[in-house]
Amino acid sequence: MTDLPDPIPLDAGLLLASGSPRRRELLEQIGLPLYVAPVPVNETPESGEGARDYVSRLSAAKCQAAARVYGGWLAGGAQRAILAADTTVVLDGKILGKPEDHAQARTMLAELSGRSHEVLTSLTLCSASDTVSETVSVQVRFRALTQHEIEAYVSTGEGQDKAGGYGIQGIGGIFAEQINGSYSAVVGLPVASVETLLQALGIDSWRLRGYG
Repeated sequence: MTDLPDPIPLDAGLLLASGSPRRRELLEQIGLPLYVAPVPVNETPESGEGARDYVSRLSAAKCQAAARVYGGWLAGGAQRAILAADTTVVLDGKILGKPEDHAQARTMLAELSGRSHEVLTSLTLCSASDTVSETVSVQVRFRALTQHEIEAYVSTGEGQDKAGGYGIQGIGGIFAEQINGSYSAVVGLPVASVETLLQALGIDSWRLRGYG
């Protein structure tokens, strides 16, 4: 185990192995005290790997990587867990990850225009003794986009660090005319699933919030 970069607050029962501000905000909105500790993981899809296997593998890899670094903290209490997640957009079976540049972002948005696509978010939670995971699928339909809208949106830079090249919780939300499933999963973390998995690990989330 490597040295921790900073002491983890004693009241933090959840370590988020992600640098995503959206995931942090979602967890804070449901009242969970947390410590943010992103870990580097190669996100390149393996040859012939399907989208569901891809997001599942990455969320598990992130959780395992964080557990290797923060194993001492994790073993220090029964009401502690590490949470990792990965989100991708899938269109016609093709994984649309984060665009590499503005040109790729334009291409992605043009492909999504007027069509339905799938957003897959996989989350993995691990305690000192167990690991649980779930992958959530959401169908999102975009209205038809004009070239002007695509160019203007890409120029905002909002979707540059997001799968599929758009952010549903920002300006990109004006493109989605229908969402079938968990909105928070499209943002990057299905909060209902977080609660279910914490319960599966035997962790009292209400106690973490200070109400148990």
